[in-house]
Amino acid sequence: MTYPDYSDYTIKWATLPWEVEQAHALRRQVFCEEQRLFEKDDRDATDDHAHLLVALGSYGGWHQQVVGTVRIHHQGEGLWYGSRLAVDPVFRSQGQLGTTLIRLAVSSAHALGCQCFMATVQQQNEALFQRLNWATRHYALLFGQRHAVMEADLAAYPPCHTPNSGFVLRARRQPRNSECWAGLLGMPASGSATLQEAR
Repeated sequence: MTYPDYSDYTIKWATLPWEVEQAHALRRQVFCEEQRLFEKDDRDATDDHAHLLVALGSYGGWHQQVVGTVRIHHQGEGLWYGSRLAVDPVFRSQGQLGTTLIRLAVSSAHALGCQCFMATVQQQNEALFQRLNWATRHYALLFGQRHAVMEADLAAYPPCHTPNSGFVLRARRQPRNSECWAGLLGMPASGSATLQEAR
């Protein structure tokens, strides 16, 4: 499957109207059209007070498109939840977008005083979360599907105090015009995906 040759991906809190609009459109694509968990729209009351995170495909830091999203919300004293993790199917082979969204979700909540971060995870993704230092607390049946209720090990997620700028992830496959981009951006022309906190 082909996808735009973005040079990098920025994972951050959504701060602009088009980022929020595209994030909700992506959620409808994944949860309504692909998984058929909801009929027309997956938005609920939690969205009224949740923080929305996005993964943005970019050319040298110029953001072009929302390719992934997740939301977090404060449930009570020290208790935070994450939900609605979605990555555009076209970009799932890029790797690390979902895991970096999870990283920023937990780390930004940690910076806001989170003492316990929970998520209800579709069971096919339970092993992935376990590799990311999450522990299964119990199971629940939601939307007719078995889910794992899991808790993140906060020791593995240092606080991130700059969620509006977030993290930058270099594309696993560099653009076809990478030599041009390397000169423009002052980046190496090749190499494996790397992650850095945006400044």
